[in-house]
Amino acid sequence: MDSFKLKPHHAILLLALAIAFYACYLLVSPYLGSIILAAIVALLVLPLHAKIESYMPAKPNLASVVSCTLVTVVVLLPLLFVTIAIMNEGINFMGNAYDWLTNGGAKAFLSHPYIQSGISLLNKWLPFESLKVDELVQQAAVKVTQLSSSFLSASTGLLGDVANTVLSFSLMLFVLFFFLRDQQTIVSSIRHIIPLSRSQEEMIFNEVKVVAKSAVFGAFLTALAQGALGGIAMAMAGFSGLFWGSMMAFASFIPFVGTAMIWLPASIYLFITGDWQWALFLIAWGVLVIGSIDNFLRPWLMQGSTGMSTLLLFFSLLGGLQLFGLIGLIYGPIIFAVTLVLARLYEIEFKDFIEQQDNS
Repeated sequence: MDSFKLKPHHAILLLALAIAFYACYLLVSPYLGSIILAAIVALLVLPLHAKIESYMPAKPNLASVVSCTLVTVVVLLPLLFVTIAIMNEGINFMGNAYDWLTNGGAKAFLSHPYIQSGISLLNKWLPFESLKVDELVQQAAVKVTQLSSSFLSASTGLLGDVANTVLSFSLMLFVLFFFLRDQQTIVSSIRHIIPLSRSQEEMIFNEVKVVAKSAVFGAFLTALAQGALGGIAMAMAGFSGLFWGSMMAFASFIPFVGTAMIWLPASIYLFITGDWQWALFLIAWGVLVIGSIDNFLRPWLMQGSTGMSTLLLFFSLLGGLQLFGLIGLIYGPIIFAVTLVLARLYEIEFKDFIEQQDNS
């Protein structure tokens, strides 16, 4: 077969296609997050959808509706109830913290000999004005008031933004319905227009599928596990398990610090107030149990499936979180994984040229 030669009218057609694709991108860009999320959810629920479809092979529309309904029941409703509970716990915590600061609890805590020794040491070495207990309490009360106002505003905004949240979720379900129903047609169409061999297409599709699943399971299951186990420990130590467990789940996404920004200050507080047994329990639990989950479960769920090095995995998570927010924990590894696949394809296609360059 003669090799393909690019003709002038081919170049015009490709340019027109590029312009058209860019125009389409501008049209769908406001909804791109919902579309990508629908594609990722479709990959995750595809095995379940296949079982549902096997019971009603002649009714693909009904099978997709059932799968989308299950996604709504399993994801949206529990998330709504948990969010409301966290908001209530947060509001109660802010109120209790303000009462503790203004009704003498903070002054009694700061009068502890260990705290006084620490303040004296700071006053001795710090280059600015000396720290005073009354000023510290007053400033802390102001900060708690500001934080409480911000939390209330965020809660009110979250409740007031329910319409947008429902709209985004509904759009995701709408796209998910077609992804599930027409999965074979969509995949075949994409493969048909991609100028790659079938084996190369398989490499890219399989890598995206594996990385998307491992990113979801690695990041979010690790956060859920750390939040659940951290919440149990905090409840046993006398704190609000639901609120602080949820905070640990969110803190687990923060590199380097992670859940320690929650359980370590709580341990210090318990130690100073005399509950040193619970303080030691929280420290041991945080290091041995919660820390081991982050050190073993996340790499095992993610790196073991993707074949990506720990360094690349770290920067894919960190960069994805920085660029795209929470959803970047999925986008980042996918971008890196596709890049690695393309690099392998380049190595295969230009093998002779690379070897010639190595030997020159």
